[in-house]
Amino acid sequence: MNGILKVLIDIASTPAILVAMIAVLGLILQKKTIADIVKGGIKTFVGFLVVTAGANFVVSSLDPFGKMFQQAFHVTGVVPNNEAIVAIALEKFGTYTALIMLVGMAFNILFARLTRFKYIYLTGHATLYMSCMIAVILQVAGLESVLLVLFGGIALGLANTIFPAILQKYTRVITKNDKVALGHTGNFGYAFAGVIGDMVKGDGKVKSTEEINFPKGLAFLRDSTVSITITMTIAYVIVAVFAGSEFITKELSGGTNYIIYSVQQAGSFAAGVFIILAGVRLILAEIVPAFKGISEKLVPNAKPALDCPIVFPYAPNAVLIGFFSSFVGGIVSLLIMVVLKTPIIIPGVVPHFFCGATSAVYGNAKGGVRGAVLGSFLQGVLISFMPIFLMPVLGNLGFAGSTFSDTDYGVVGILLGSMANGGKMFVMIGILVAVVLLFIASSILTAKEKASSKGEVA
Repeated sequence: MNGILKVLIDIASTPAILVAMIAVLGLILQKKTIADIVKGGIKTFVGFLVVTAGANFVVSSLDPFGKMFQQAFHVTGVVPNNEAIVAIALEKFGTYTALIMLVGMAFNILFARLTRFKYIYLTGHATLYMSCMIAVILQVAGLESVLLVLFGGIALGLANTIFPAILQKYTRVITKNDKVALGHTGNFGYAFAGVIGDMVKGDGKVKSTEEINFPKGLAFLRDSTVSITITMTIAYVIVAVFAGSEFITKELSGGTNYIIYSVQQAGSFAAGVFIILAGVRLILAEIVPAFKGISEKLVPNAKPALDCPIVFPYAPNAVLIGFFSSFVGGIVSLLIMVVLKTPIIIPGVVPHFFCGATSAVYGNAKGGVRGAVLGSFLQGVLISFMPIFLMPVLGNLGFAGSTFSDTDYGVVGILLGSMANGGKMFVMIGILVAVVLLFIASSILTAKEKASSKGEVA
C-alpha cells in the first residue's frame, strides 16, 4: 500500500508526468487515434521538461546573484525560498503532506464539477508545497490523523479552485481566449497587479510594454533575448564589483575572472528565459486541445490551470521589467524593515523573478507600462512583508532561516493560522464555512450571468 501511495505522490508532484497523463486522458476521452494520443502525451511531457530545464537555468544563474548581493551590501536575515523550507518540513510532515496533496486534488476536481469555477490545478510542485504548509499549520492547530488529512485536503482543494478563478478575467485579456488559466502560488499577487493596472490605465489608450519605441539604432533591443542579456549583464557586473573579485573567484566562480563569470551567468539567465518560452508554446499547443475531452466528459468546460511561465510569451518585455521592479520593491521593503526593527526578509531573487515577471504581465494587460512597473513593484512589497506575518503561524518551522515566499502561501497560511489560534474546532468550522461560501458565490455569479443574458435578449 505504501509503495502504491509513493508512486501516486511521485506522479502528482512531477508536473511533466502529471500534465502528460492529463493530456492523454483528454485525448482518450475524445476517442483519438493511438498515434494522436501518443504524440499529444509525448509533446506535452517534453514541453514541460523543456520549461523545467529553462527554469533550472534561470534559478542556477540567479543563485550566485543573490549571494553576491548579500556579500555586496552585507545584509542578513530570512531568505524566502519555497524549496528550502519544504525540504526541512518534509522530514517531519512528509506523510501528511502526501495525503493532503492527493485528497486536495480530488476536492479540486469535485469543486470544479459542482461549481462554476471550472479550474483544474495542474502545477504539481506548487500543490506539493501548499500541501506541506497546510499540514504544518493544521498540526500546530492540534489536528491529527484522519481529520488533519481531510480538512487539509479540503483547504487545498479550495485554494486550487479559487486562486485561478480570481485571476481569470485578466488571464483572458492576456491570452485573448478563455481556454487556459494560471495556477501558481503567486495568483493573489498577480490579481493585485491586475487591479493596479486597472487603476492606473486612465481614460486614454495605454502603451504596452511590448510597444516600447527604441531609437532606430537600438531597434535590436526589441529582441527579448538581446535585451535580457544586455540588461542582466549590466546588473550582474554592477553587483559583482560591489561584492569584490576575491569573494566571487574564491566562493562562486572556481577561479574564473569575476567579470567573465558575471557575463556568463547573465547569458545563462537569458538562455533560461528563451528555453522557457519555447517550452510554453509546445505545451499550450497540446494541452488545450487535449483538455476538450475532459471538458466534455468529466468536468464540463474545464480549464487547465498551468504554471506562471505560460504567460511569458505574451509580454517578454514585461518579464524583465517585472523582475527588476519586484526586486526593487524587495529592497525598499528591506530598508523599511530595518527602520521598523522587524524581522529582516532578504529579497529572494528567484521569487522576485518568477512572481515579479508574472505580475508585470498582468499589470501590463490593462495598465500598460505603468501597470507593469507599479503592479510588480507592489507585488514585490507584498511578498516581502507577508512572510513576517506567516512565520509565527508555522510553529518552530517559522524561524528555520527560510520561509514560504509567494502571496498565496501568505493568504492561505495567515488565514488558517488565524483560525488555528482559536483551536482545532474553530479551524475546522472555518474551512467548512469557506466551502459554503464557495458554493454561494458560484450560485450568485451564475444567477447574475443568467439575468444579464436575459437582459441582452430583451
